[in-house]
Order: sequence, then structure tokens, then C-alpha cells
Amino acid sequence: MKTAEWNFQPDILIFAGTTEGRKLAEYASSRKISCFVSTATEYGAELISDLEGIRLLSGRMGREEMGHFIRENGIRLVIDATHPFAREVTKNIQDACAAENVRYVRCLRGADEKEADEKNAPGIISISSVEQAVEYLRETTGNILIATGSRELHLYTAIENYEERCFARVLSTPEAVGESARLGFKGRHLIAMQGPFSEEMNLALLHMTKARYFVTKESGREGGFEAKRTAAEKAGAVLLVITRPEEEGKSLEETQSLIYKHASSC
Repeated sequence: MKTAEWNFQPDILIFAGTTEGRKLAEYASSRKISCFVSTATEYGAELISDLEGIRLLSGRMGREEMGHFIRENGIRLVIDATHPFAREVTKNIQDACAAENVRYVRCLRGADEKEADEKNAPGIISISSVEQAVEYLRETTGNILIATGSRELHLYTAIENYEERCFARVLSTPEAVGESARLGFKGRHLIAMQGPFSEEMNLALLHMTKARYFVTKESGREGGFEAKRTAAEKAGAVLLVITRPEEEGKSLEETQSLIYKHASSC
């Protein structure tokens, strides 16, 4: 295939759930490399809906659905650019690729020395899981601003008087809002907003909730970690950071190069 012309039937499937996923789609489109891009939410699809040559798949897929799509569409290269904490999704993608005998590539979210220093700065506590964060918070007093997503929000119900102490910031989707409300996060204790969030917005929410603790995941530059860190520092809140799991994979730049080489060889 000549990358100056659009390929008729794409054989690349990108699972996008991060800024890196969007950048990969933009790169492919700019090089006239058509590909399928799967996003879990409609909002994710909206971010890349105007890219030429990109065939969008919106909605979550299970392992069997992934395998069926790969098989039926002749996919030869699968790129996993989902969120670092979406471990179940990554496992499903890996299993589907292994079952269909297609190449799997994990695109990693980048980190630098500055981020590592920020994560270990005073006022920051690094913890390996939401469960450990909850155990820590159960021994504390004061309000808590939670920004770790709705999927693990049920774990925070183990905190005594969580309905009064905890404020949950979740995506503004019917699913996230509905599940959060079902768990007891209602009224001013449920903040449904779509990021990214500036330092000013984070600081305003910390002041509004009078939070002594701000719980987030290690999101890196693209996920707004610096804005959260500085806001917590200015508000005098302790920042609890759920650290990213160790992974093996390729950088954004390496993955872009791989896409180009794959398309050029067709």
C-alpha cells in the first residue's frame, strides 16, 4: 500500500481511551492510513469523529466481541491505547488477539523525571490501589474529594459516614451518574463533569467541598496531574495518588512509527 492513498479495507484496530489513542488516530488520518478506532464512550468518539479515514466504533466490547470483530474484519494489527488503569479491558484485548493470532501492541502513557518528583513531593501520598486508599482514609477525619472514576466508587462506601465525608467527581454520562447515585452519592456530593480540569477548577472544587483529602490516579501530563497537585498544595489538602501499574509496551512515537511501517508494507 502507498500511504499517499487511502487503503480501502483497514486492517488496523486502535482501542482508544486516552489522549494517546486520539493522537494515534490523528496521526493515522494525517498519513492517509485508514483504521478502525474503538472508544468506550460517545464522548471519546466525538473527539475523533471528524478525522478523515477513521472508522469509529463506539461502545464497550467484551473479549468475545473483540475476537469476532478482529476475525470478521481481517484485522492484522491491534493497538491498545486504553487507560493505564483499565486492566480488565487490556486483558480482554490481549486474550482476543492471542485467540485470533494477530499482533498486539501496548501504547504506553509517557512519564518524565519531573512527574516522578511531583509524585513524591511533600503533601502527596502514593498508594498502589483504591482499596489501600480507602483503608488509609478510614483512619482519617475530614472531607474527601474523589476523582478516581465511578467504576471503583463502591469501595469508598466502606468509609464510615461516607455519604457526608465523600464527594465524587465522575464523568457526566448517564451510566456514571446513575451508578454513583445508586451508591448514595447524591446532591452536592455528586459532581458530574467532563475533563480535562484546570488548576483553577480543581482548586474551586477543593474549596467548595472543604476537602482535606484529594484522591486521584497517577494520570501523567496528559491527564492533568500537575493541575491536581498544585491545586491540592494551594488548598492545603493531602493528595492521595493511586500509582500506575508497571507495564511493558511502546511509546507514542514508537507506536506511530509502527503504524506507518505496517501500512507501508501492505
